[in-house]
Amino acid sequence: MATVNIRRVYEDPQPDDGVRVLVDRVWPRGLTKDRVQADKWMKDIAPSSKLRKWFGHDPEKWDEFRERYFLELDDKPELVEELRKMLRSSTVTLLYSAKDVDYNQAVALREYLENKRG
Repeated sequence: MATVNIRRVYEDPQPDDGVRVLVDRVWPRGLTKDRVQADKWMKDIAPSSKLRKWFGHDPEKWDEFRERYFLELDDKPELVEELRKMLRSSTVTLLYSAKDVDYNQAVALREYLENKRG
């Protein structure tokens, strides 16, 4: 399996990004497709709107957010498998727009992919 990178969508693309996948449910505010340079937008792998709003990037809710998000991912095996397929042949960079670099869905998604590969 290749590497899973995480990059804020507002950062410039890097040569080692590999396949760039936007994992936000909503398109990043103020950015064009040219600026984002995502190879794929997987909005349906992002947390549900309800979960995203509940979490609100509150670090105290992080553990429960991850648990709930992982359950949502368990119900989307075809999308998870699509990411795993990409990882079999390339580095994948998960793009997100949240300001919080430590507590966001891309961090949780990478953890899910790394711990539940198979």
